[in-house]
Amino acid sequence: MDSIKSFKGYGKVDELEQQAYQNKTRKRVIILIVSSVILVAVIVAAVTGIVIHKRNTSSSSSSNSVPQTELAPAASLKAVCDVTQYPNSCFAAISSLPNSNTTDPKLLFKLSLRVAIDELSKLSSFTPKLRDNANNDPRLQKAIDVCGTVFEDALDQLNDSISSIGNSGAGKVLPSSDISDVKTWLSAVMTNQETCIDAVGELNSTAARGVLRELETVTRNSTEFVSNSLAIVTRILGLLSKFDAPIHHRKLLGFGGSDSEFPAWVGATERRLLQANVTAPDAVVAKDGSGQFTTIGEALKMVKKKSLTRFVVYVKAGTYIENIDLDKNAWNVMITGDGKDKTIVSGSRNFKDGTPTFETATFAAKGKGFIAKDIGFHNTAGAEKHQAVALRSGSDESVFYRCSFVGFQDTLYAHSNRQFYRECDITGTIDFIFGNAAVVFQNCKIMPRQPMSNQFNTITAQGKKDPNQNTGIVIQKSVITTLDNDILTAATYLGRPWKDFSTTIIMQTDIGSFLKPVGWISWVPNVDPVSTIFYAEYQNTGPGAGVSQRITWAGYKPSLTDDEAVKFTVQTFIQGPEWLPNSAVEFESAL
Repeated sequence: MDSIKSFKGYGKVDELEQQAYQNKTRKRVIILIVSSVILVAVIVAAVTGIVIHKRNTSSSSSSNSVPQTELAPAASLKAVCDVTQYPNSCFAAISSLPNSNTTDPKLLFKLSLRVAIDELSKLSSFTPKLRDNANNDPRLQKAIDVCGTVFEDALDQLNDSISSIGNSGAGKVLPSSDISDVKTWLSAVMTNQETCIDAVGELNSTAARGVLRELETVTRNSTEFVSNSLAIVTRILGLLSKFDAPIHHRKLLGFGGSDSEFPAWVGATERRLLQANVTAPDAVVAKDGSGQFTTIGEALKMVKKKSLTRFVVYVKAGTYIENIDLDKNAWNVMITGDGKDKTIVSGSRNFKDGTPTFETATFAAKGKGFIAKDIGFHNTAGAEKHQAVALRSGSDESVFYRCSFVGFQDTLYAHSNRQFYRECDITGTIDFIFGNAAVVFQNCKIMPRQPMSNQFNTITAQGKKDPNQNTGIVIQKSVITTLDNDILTAATYLGRPWKDFSTTIIMQTDIGSFLKPVGWISWVPNVDPVSTIFYAEYQNTGPGAGVSQRITWAGYKPSLTDDEAVKFTVQTFIQGPEWLPNSAVEFESAL
């Protein structure tokens, strides 16, 4: 049994190794910050010069006009690469390509993606070799299988990124919506690569440590190259789009509601589906035989790959004991039930019995545009089985409305991409909302429950690994309370930073009296997290909302300003107005 002193949860690490790594990270971040200050003037001048040059070329016809200047290709590449965390690998990899003799930042970005794709493609042949070497260790084989899955997903996301910018010609500035998409997908690529490391690292055996060292070596280049691409799209192409006038910005700062409860990317069709009873579903599931199918898995076999048309599955009341892994090619699937306490999908896979945390999910969704409404997702393994996920979502622009997620440790795995949860109930113990998605929980009921003796509760464990990832956990206008009829005596915290750039914000939420006054807890006991995390609170209420006794981490803000808080609303943090209208889920886009 894990004690409060020894328990570390998902992604176990040695404390001395963690401290050494954090010291190394601090030095790297300081160097990066100092370098950024020096470079910012050069970069702004470079990108501004390119835009001005392109605008003025056609009008500079006078023979005595001063000629416009533009950086030489090598200087342009250096200026672009200098915004990354790994400028040397960025410059060396891109400059070796035959088409790198350009000053166009967007073309350089495409080349950076090509470098990342080529490097990540090599990993597909590496994982089978690792698996063969681990033939006497079934748990390690399963962890390596996770690597094969997430590497394949990462490669698809890289290809999506390069396809999304393929239609715009040289010199054209990418629209902000495309930049948001690419930032999201590249963030997910990095998350997928890190998931492989986590799956092997959580085993903490001698054999696993050997494989882990090998993995960290062979994935280093691809990790750096993806990080470089993410930095370029975030800090160069994003800046260029702002210089490219005219730009019509939405009003970002606002207080009060909107005319809908759901973000704008939930479109009109889906909005109707979410706000009314589904009268003509594409498939009906019923345990009593009154539908077309008796299991959800059978119904989902009807879904066509990459369909642009919404496919609706209505699941009648009942408990369906099955594990479902909705394929990444299953787009625009909606599952609706008779109520979060009436229609329940239940499973019991768990880490202790030999399943990697990633694969323990009762229900997993990866295909984009997934929606769940009025349905419960349970993992009944129990506290003694440790990591046991009820739902895992890596679905971009996914929505969960009036759903419940019930488990103990690691109940809800918000793995990657953009996600929105509205009026949902989430129950668990340790890290029971975790992952590295860009996710907002709005008007939800979050209920820590009594764990095993000598354990504590942490509501969140956010896993942001790179400063340019657009990820984080936001809990807004929700209630943090106890499970009904549960006597909660265990120490309970809002969360703990899982990775070096972990980002979690609790705002406008009612917090119960059971919360420890310090609010948050470190991943490694008695060791403050690195200063690069971002943890904050804003306008919370209730007996547990006082911040006078909160932790004093360098990366924690007990109170955000209005301007700071608005960055974490649905409208700005997950670009809700661009995609939530299509899901028909109501949302509040502002503060």
